[in-house]
Amino acid sequence: MSKKIIEKIDSLPPLPKSVIELEKFRKLPDKDPDELLKIIQKDPLIVTTLLRVANSSMFAFRSKVDTVHRAISLLGVNFCISIALGSVVQDLIKSNLEAYNITTDDFMENSNLASSFVNSWLSAINFEDKDELILAAFLQEVGKFIISDVVIENNEINEFQQALKTDTSKAENKFVGFTCAKITANIFKHWKLDPNLIFSIGFVQDLNACPKEFIKKCQVLEITKISCDIVNPLDEKNIQKALNKAIEYNFDIEPLMNTIDSLKVKTSNKV
Repeated sequence: MSKKIIEKIDSLPPLPKSVIELEKFRKLPDKDPDELLKIIQKDPLIVTTLLRVANSSMFAFRSKVDTVHRAISLLGVNFCISIALGSVVQDLIKSNLEAYNITTDDFMENSNLASSFVNSWLSAINFEDKDELILAAFLQEVGKFIISDVVIENNEINEFQQALKTDTSKAENKFVGFTCAKITANIFKHWKLDPNLIFSIGFVQDLNACPKEFIKKCQVLEITKISCDIVNPLDEKNIQKALNKAIEYNFDIEPLMNTIDSLKVKTSNKV
């Protein structure tokens, strides 16, 4: 990995206590929602983000979600853990996404979309590691903050944005020399997060080098990455690319198409 990217990763601040507590809680076999509530309430950033997500058009609950307790009840423990971890991680990196021509709010919304995508799709096919992949889907694009920084410093924003119109992943690789997946995995390795999370994300689009036990997980995350592309989420070109990948990886197409159709309806109803 290039010296510039390594320096940016090494300069990241240490994880706050809230993330360490969330990681310990996430690994428990039995997760008590009240214990999660106690952890979340200690961090105002997580509280604000969780309530904003719960009240977004992605979920469209009938009445306003005004407490963390209700958000956990409606969204579920694992989904709330993903949002909580994601909000803190994004805040720690403290960068902008000007190179992608999006805001950090856009990024969070797209992360929610990716998690919803995995939750809906894998629930329909009874995928064993669904909860683990909900978190991975939410976090797998964090490397874009580093990529954006590098592109901006190199004064290549216009060229990069032009390349994004064709293929996001290829543009990233071309301009910084590495996939977003590899950069994200190295960020999480720097923070000593769960190795399962690191391996599941790190080998996306590098299946030839992927350990056998992570291949299916990486395939799921790759299909999610393509479908929920941060530049053009759920557009027809990316949907077709995702379906082609799903066929190549021998997934049942019908549950995937149902998930895509459902999320397209939700996103088209955004205010």
